[in-house]
Amino acid sequence: MRRLSRTAPFASLPEIVRPALASFVALIAVATLAVHAASAAASTIASRTFHANALDREWPYVVYLPTGYHADSVRYPVLYLLHGNNGEPMDWVTQGALQSTADVLIARHEIPPVVIVMPQGGTDWYVDRKEKMETAFFSDLMPEIESHFAVADTRDGRAIGGVSMGGFGALRYTLEHPDLFCGTLLLSPAIYSGDPPPASSARRVGVFGEQKFDSHIWRTLNYPTLWSGYFGRPWRVPFFIASGDDDLVIQAESSLLYTRLREAGNPAALRIVDGGHVWPVWRELLPAALKYTLACVR
Repeated sequence: MRRLSRTAPFASLPEIVRPALASFVALIAVATLAVHAASAAASTIASRTFHANALDREWPYVVYLPTGYHADSVRYPVLYLLHGNNGEPMDWVTQGALQSTADVLIARHEIPPVVIVMPQGGTDWYVDRKEKMETAFFSDLMPEIESHFAVADTRDGRAIGGVSMGGFGALRYTLEHPDLFCGTLLLSPAIYSGDPPPASSARRVGVFGEQKFDSHIWRTLNYPTLWSGYFGRPWRVPFFIASGDDDLVIQAESSLLYTRLREAGNPAALRIVDGGHVWPVWRELLPAALKYTLACVR
């Protein structure tokens, strides 16, 4: 039996056509391989669950792994993002366009390849009240991430951020632990220098008081109580703070926080854009927030 050569399928064609057609087929093959390679190396969104001892239950989180992530590679910087009241970790992806935004910024070399972790916060406001959510974050979640993913375990490789209720949590965590994070982003943070306004969910979630809202509990956990402790330590964390201009109370409180930080010599950036307390605003702000916040990582 005669063995066919690679050009046998073109044997019936005129000789002048064969080289061009063979080259075209080769280009198709190369392009197909490139598409498959790109697909295989694309960024990943994964949902995981682990047992958190502080919560005494399974705790879910979502993780973004950048294009080309390898567990046996160098350690990647890590960004922890906290969602809003009664939200979901996946909100950052489905409503905030986190994956596509991070992919583009990494491809343009505007941020480094980064692992992004989004835990489930429910309506706990990230404090140790209904559950030991704050304890779980530091004692369970961070060790879980650092043992299962190739991420940095030092301050210059970690950042944190949050939206709305998540901004409240991210601000507290940064002021309490400036030795752990080198950058922070706050998108429409539900922060108030005094008591929250009547419409705030902080008054209704059963966190800051048993049967009804307790101003004393709120003020004990609110960020002004952490101010002197933060400035009594040697670390200064740059803050990216942003809000929509129709989010009247929160944009005023965001501006106040920015002013106080700058007056105290702490690096900070402020952005006020058109819009309210909604995901279209946060999607618009996310690229600048990521670039500013991740500029600190090494």
